[in-house]
Amino acid sequence: MSIQNTVSSWEDLLETARKNTPARRVKRPGQSPSTAPIPSSLLKLPQDTQLPVLLYRDTNSWCPFCERVWFALEEKEIPFATEFIDLSNKPKWYTDLVPTTLVPAAKIDGKLVYESKDILLALEEKFPHPALLPENSEENAIARQFLEEAETNGFKDIAYKFLREATADAQELANLQAAFEAKLDELEQTLAKYPGAYFVSTFSLVDTMYSPHLDRLAANLPVYRGYHLKGNPRFPRINAWFEALNQRPAYHRVKSDNITNNLLLRRRWGAQPIGNLLPLDAADSEKIQYRAEAAERLSDNREVAIGDILKNSGVQALAGNGDISAIQEAVDFHLRLLADYLINENNVPLPWGRVGGKENIDPTLAAVGAITLAYVRNRICAPRDMSAGAATAFRAAADQVLASIY
Repeated sequence: MSIQNTVSSWEDLLETARKNTPARRVKRPGQSPSTAPIPSSLLKLPQDTQLPVLLYRDTNSWCPFCERVWFALEEKEIPFATEFIDLSNKPKWYTDLVPTTLVPAAKIDGKLVYESKDILLALEEKFPHPALLPENSEENAIARQFLEEAETNGFKDIAYKFLREATADAQELANLQAAFEAKLDELEQTLAKYPGAYFVSTFSLVDTMYSPHLDRLAANLPVYRGYHLKGNPRFPRINAWFEALNQRPAYHRVKSDNITNNLLLRRRWGAQPIGNLLPLDAADSEKIQYRAEAAERLSDNREVAIGDILKNSGVQALAGNGDISAIQEAVDFHLRLLADYLINENNVPLPWGRVGGKENIDPTLAAVGAITLAYVRNRICAPRDMSAGAATAFRAAADQVLASIY
């Protein structure tokens, strides 16, 4: 198996990518996750500043309740540190610390607070500017009522029952859908109480409460139930709310992409898709900033990515009893090919060169390339590994490279 190495080095790829994206992550060698987002607020602080908030959250960025708090911290630009908790093996110190043993939890100036709603309210009290609750006393009271109702109105339970219920009975599904739509109608009416797109007159904690769940439902329902929330004419205010959220930079720092949400539902809850499990949002796939961020993430975290592929993708079997180093070289090459394509958006450099063509390709090289690109396409998790926009660009580029060379 031989490779005509026509692709830039990792060092050159990383340097070029960083010139085109401000996105940065801190490395966490030997830990999970292997990198973590740097809160936007920290970019403005001197190093070694004592941070007022410590957020305890899940390692994979799957928890919607953690996302609520992260969203508010980014919106309010509160400096914070993060302690990641492995939900499948919670450390004893954490279960001793937090009475519920659940995430999220936070220490705010050293005081422990848990339950996402309580953390949001504590942050608002401690850091009142910029405000995420209305200053007008009457509207403030209504917003607080909406916060309580988000936890008690049964919306989440009914929505996820419709999404996850394992039944083939058409009438039962119709009843579940009707109950879900009734809850969506209530949200429509709530969003109609104030002019503008948000639950109250300005963006607020109420929006951070609902956004993780509605995002996941909007991604999952078309794939697992054939039901569309976005673009549904029955819910114009919910759709206007989605559009308004999409204009907020903090939202893009914390949200997952559709594919992450869809793969998660199958892997964690065993749900069976009835539609395309891997729908790409083409609107994000060609944006320069997202392509550059994806290339930067891959280039900077390449050692972990290569190790993961060699360990978990099955590609090692292609070595037989031979030297695994040749397989590792081919994995490395295809990942550099992907990073190069993300940065340069030009024709994909062919592993066999410009002369000859596909008939000259080594079948083992082709198999390594196919496994590598398909594996990383579905392995990345947003926003654990990169932002949702970058993940979309990454997946689209992996598809294009694979289609172009094999």
